[in-house]
Amino acid sequence: MDTDPIVVVIDDHEAARHSLRVLLESAGFHVADYPSAISYLESGIDGDCIVADMRMPYMSGLELQRELAKRRTHAPLILITGHAEVALAVSAMRAGAFDFLEKPIDDERLLESLGNALKEGGKTRQTAHECKLATELLSALTAREREVLDRLVLGMSNKLVAHELGISPRTVETHRARLQSKLKARDLSNLVRLSIAANQMH
Repeated sequence: MDTDPIVVVIDDHEAARHSLRVLLESAGFHVADYPSAISYLESGIDGDCIVADMRMPYMSGLELQRELAKRRTHAPLILITGHAEVALAVSAMRAGAFDFLEKPIDDERLLESLGNALKEGGKTRQTAHECKLATELLSALTAREREVLDRLVLGMSNKLVAHELGISPRTVETHRARLQSKLKARDLSNLVRLSIAANQMH
């Protein structure tokens, strides 16, 4: 199976796009390149990492970062900046961009940054997938099952949950067994992990 990462390159200068493509393909990456942030966003391709010029017509690198955050895109963004744009690049990093590199680009530094971004992006993507899965599983619970779960993950005993909800401990046990079955959780620690993952989506 082909698992080489896809790097998205966005730059309105064709020569800059071409030289980045040659460098990245020689390093073993697949490259998808676009002349503008808008054409990239319209393509529907996520990619595993995005390398974008900071100063582009129609949508700048900073505006692209805001749009990616809005869309919850998990591909890390590396910005290429001129000296005068460093303050903007720092703002983009505060907003979630992974890194920025000043022109002229040092090839080694870019490849190092890309390697780090792909590692980090893989973790983020996995976490996002787990959160989404947990949210979907929890949405299948009844209101009562959710009440029981919320209390169990706080560390309450079956007896205390029963007292709080005005039901018998036996009924709590029944709900707990049903919860574990519905959520495919072997034990309480799995229930806690699922609950935490689902809460990270909000």
